[in-house]
Amino acid sequence: QVQLVESGGGLVQPGESLRLTCSVSGSTLWHYAIAWFRQAPGKEREGVSCIGSQDGTTYYTEHAKDRFTISRDNAVNKVYLQMNSLKPEDTAVYYCAAAFYYCSGWAPGWYNTWGQGTQVTVSS
Repeated sequence: QVQLVESGGGLVQPGESLRLTCSVSGSTLWHYAIAWFRQAPGKEREGVSCIGSQDGTTYYTEHAKDRFTISRDNAVNKVYLQMNSLKPEDTAVYYCAAAFYYCSGWAPGWYNTWGQGTQVTVSS
């Protein structure tokens, strides 16, 4: 059974960058599309970005477009989210989630495996 572990979160100042990593184990990353979601206190979980399994097609929501870049390295079973020009409103717990082969939109229920999350805090 596939397992996901996020890492790379932390405390940064506005305008700085972070790179989150989703490490996949228990199965081959090649079979899965991986999405990033985030959840801020008191708010619903929302989609950020997704990358398909085979052709690597990428998708971004408005929160991430032009600032974040998703990528994958199937050889080491990792997916990355490079986040630049971070804003205080990006503060949230970031989760990666897996679905078979294709990105399944931004409804969390379409993804059947989740990591435990990593905290990102953007504050001066």
